[in-house]
Order: sequence, then C-alpha cells, then structure tokens
Amino acid sequence: MTLIIPDATRPKMQNYGIATEETGLLAWDWVRKRLEKAQNYWVATTRPDGRPHVAPVWGILLDDYVYFSTGARSRKGRNLQANPAVALHLESGIECVIIEGTVQAISDKALYERIAPIYSQKYKPHGYEPTAADLAQNPMYRVAPHTVLAWLETDFPNTATRWQFPQNS
Repeated sequence: MTLIIPDATRPKMQNYGIATEETGLLAWDWVRKRLEKAQNYWVATTRPDGRPHVAPVWGILLDDYVYFSTGARSRKGRNLQANPAVALHLESGIECVIIEGTVQAISDKALYERIAPIYSQKYKPHGYEPTAADLAQNPMYRVAPHTVLAWLETDFPNTATRWQFPQNS
C-alpha cells in the first residue's frame, strides 16, 4: 500500500503572514527525505481522561507511511487502543514536519518482512537489528495522515506547506 500524495497547498494560519502564491511550496520529496533520515519521531497521543501524552519513538518510512511500534502496556500503547488519533513530528523545529492523522495497527506478516530490514539498517548503529519476528512482539502502527504541515523556520511564511489527505479508514 503506497500513500497517494495530494497537491501541496498553503496552510490556513491566520495572522502569520503565510504566502498566498505557490512559489516556495515545499516538495513532498523534501518531507520524505526528512522522515526517512529522522532517528526519533515525537508521537502525541491522548489519555482516556483527555490529557495529552508525548513521547519519542523510533520508526521508519515505507511507501510514504511512518511505521513505529510501542509496548501494548506502555502509556502510548494504552492511549492508542482507546483513541487512534495522533500527531507526529520530527525533532527539528528548523526543518519542520508535522503529521496529524490516525494510527492503524498492522499484523501483516509480509509487511513485517518488508519493515524489519529497514529498521535494522537504520538503527544498527544503535545496536538494534530486529527481525520480523522481533517486531511482531509489540503492536506496530502505520500513521495514516490526514494533514501534513512542513516549513523551513528560516523562511517560514514562504515555505509553509500543507498536504490534506482524504480521511484514511
């Protein structure tokens, strides 16, 4: 399954001086490169009582979707079982990428087989080389984006870009 990328537009941010012309919009490939290179992804979930919870996770990009795992009994895991809505962003506020969407639990063995070598290659320098069987030990999630926002802080009003995805089920 590959994500179909909609056209880039400007975000609606009143009083921020966002450019109105298309010149300066970031390309999806710019977003993709940052998602691929990121070591940590910050995932924001909501506790059952409505309070927010934010924590870093390791993950990968495959077919333009971010995949990550977490323990079923972790705070993130329990939050996602109750409410699949997430916001995910990278560590940098200079090269900003924010994904708002929902997570979908995956259990497809063939997908684990595709994900494991990417995880291993990415995190081997950190001593983590999981197999597909290793990854299957904890819930794994695909982030289905509803909105992606990206910009360069050094040229924020001119590079602010938004991709609006159809609601993923």
